[in-house]
Amino acid sequence: MFLALRDLRFARGRFALIGAVVAMIAVLGVILSGLATGLADAGVSSLRALPVTHLAFDKSASGELFSRSTVTRSTWRQWAAQPGVRKAEPLGQQLVHAQLTGPGAKQLDLAVFGVEPKGFLAPSPLSGKPLAEAPADGVLISEEISKEGVKVGDRLTAGQAGTPLTVVGTIGHASFGHVGAVYAPLPLWQKLHYGLSGQVPAAATEQATAVALQLAPSADAAAIDKRLGTKTVDREGAFAASPGYVAESSTMTLIRGFLYAISALVVGAFFTVWTIQRRQEIALLKAMGASTGYILRDALTQVTAILLAATAAGTGVGLALGGAMNGSAPFSLRTGQVTMAGLLLIVLGLAGAAVAVRRITKVQALTALGANR
Repeated sequence: MFLALRDLRFARGRFALIGAVVAMIAVLGVILSGLATGLADAGVSSLRALPVTHLAFDKSASGELFSRSTVTRSTWRQWAAQPGVRKAEPLGQQLVHAQLTGPGAKQLDLAVFGVEPKGFLAPSPLSGKPLAEAPADGVLISEEISKEGVKVGDRLTAGQAGTPLTVVGTIGHASFGHVGAVYAPLPLWQKLHYGLSGQVPAAATEQATAVALQLAPSADAAAIDKRLGTKTVDREGAFAASPGYVAESSTMTLIRGFLYAISALVVGAFFTVWTIQRRQEIALLKAMGASTGYILRDALTQVTAILLAATAAGTGVGLALGGAMNGSAPFSLRTGQVTMAGLLLIVLGLAGAAVAVRRITKVQALTALGANR
């Protein structure tokens, strides 16, 4: 450690510069992690909260499954009777435009989920009444809708037919495709889906978007799909059906990948130059009997110290900035994601430095004795 500690003290400015660069990369890593998580939550938090293991769609649906799938009452009843199926209920999903009634007539976008009021999909409200105790036009709104100024007791008109909705309770965070979620009784969802304001025709009462399932590990979903003409995906697989989710996730993954690749290149370039500049010192250590392994460990310990200190500082700044962004953007910090971002920065920085300091193995002890003269 003698040479590494001496270098850190002697070239404080140079190491402070590379430390500042690594810290800025760490800040960006934290911000991008929070943004990626926030975008994912805004796209699929309502799906993530569903108490299901799988969703069954119409087999002819593709791409955005929720907007292209229709299942019938016979389908979800047949699913409920299959071996290994613990629970099966209809689930409706529809994006609609709505407005508050009364002065101001605030315009809103709603992601409406139709559920059986007494079923396992119906969420427990944080305030107000559950759907099972609400009137036929009662709905539960998510926190995203509450932030728009909507509260329990307000009335809305939704869809082209102006279907009336009454807010009877609130739930926590839930959104779909960056639109706040609303939970409604299935008959009310059917009115919204088919643009009705009065009585729902008998044919419409037989339909939903998908079958929500709780499957035992022994259930053979593929075989059941073949018998019933459905397409079953697990809950995570349904995330791709949220509008824009795949594109957003791919973009954020690509940006983060480039960031960490750049961090490895930056750290590697710095230590490549630094190793070349201290060839004489390294050669002298070898002439005094130091092994190549010892010098490599010395150099990598130096890199590790810089990466740890700079990453810790940058992560702290990133957390502070992220805390200030909460509530003003689709941003959410999670301990696991932030930890992973820091570890990736350290590991890839070490990888870049290891490639750079391999030059140490080529330094000859004779260099210190003037053999190159």
